[in-house]
Amino acid sequence: MSLLLVGTIVLTLLIGGSNSQLSATFYSTTCPNVTSIVSNVIQQALQSDTRIAASLLRLHFHDCFVDGCDGSILLDNSSTIVTEKDAGPNSNSVRGFGVVDNIKTAVENSCAGVVSCADILAIAAQVSVTLSGGPTWNALLGRRDSTTANLAGANTNLPSPFASLSNITAKFSAVGLDTTDLVALSGGHTFGRAKCSSFSSRLYNFSGTGSPDPTLNSTYLATLQQTCPQNGSSNTLTNFDPTTPDTFDSNYFSNLQNNNGLLQSDQELFSTSGASTISIVNSFSSNQTAFFQSFVTSMINMGNISPLTGTNGQIRSDCKKVNGS
Repeated sequence: MSLLLVGTIVLTLLIGGSNSQLSATFYSTTCPNVTSIVSNVIQQALQSDTRIAASLLRLHFHDCFVDGCDGSILLDNSSTIVTEKDAGPNSNSVRGFGVVDNIKTAVENSCAGVVSCADILAIAAQVSVTLSGGPTWNALLGRRDSTTANLAGANTNLPSPFASLSNITAKFSAVGLDTTDLVALSGGHTFGRAKCSSFSSRLYNFSGTGSPDPTLNSTYLATLQQTCPQNGSSNTLTNFDPTTPDTFDSNYFSNLQNNNGLLQSDQELFSTSGASTISIVNSFSSNQTAFFQSFVTSMINMGNISPLTGTNGQIRSDCKKVNGS
């Protein structure tokens, strides 16, 4: 663990140098307890919702892939905003907004007008991973909040669970993330749940063939068909990782090796013939420390996607709406 922490410190310094406006110590004088405030709210939420940690990680991901990490995913509809929450990949899917509001209230009570909603998402993602057994790192902070949302961008930029590996790789590349980032961040599916609607086509009519996805382990296929019958509810939930569903670990990659990836976009990392992702999956499966170190690097890389800094944007007092609206 000490090696990981040393590596994290070095990593923070290196990546901080490439985007010096973000810093692990950004709130050290203006809101020094912000991480513990966020952690306390999430720990409380976890008592009644074991899924919330994975949901908060996903919120940060879905925010960063649309015009950068700017808190735009949190904005509700208004006279000037068309919310990203109604985009196909987000509607009836992303969740945790109430917990984000609770975090914002607690942070405002301690240090009003200081911490952005975009940074709250970054801290919440880090805390959620750590509380679930994953690595600890110092999130780089200093983002400001957008005053606009991008529904069209959310519909086109976010990776789809039904997409091919080449399509997903292109979407990661478009925001400056490479293949290792893709595999490491996909490892976020080591905890959390997915609805039947996001994978049921693999069970019965894969790519219009009228048959199940041939890459699915037959035993796992039968289990999933029981959970998601052909004419059942599309909203039924199942665990991403059937072995340790609420723990952040490397089992996700072992599952892929056994053809037990839940989403098509998961399994394609290992089952696409000749893909460079296969060796990375094998590495992370056999060495959890390597996965954790790469995940930290990739989370910092993702958090550096086009942040608003300096005098750009604003510090929203309510994450759901632009100040003064």
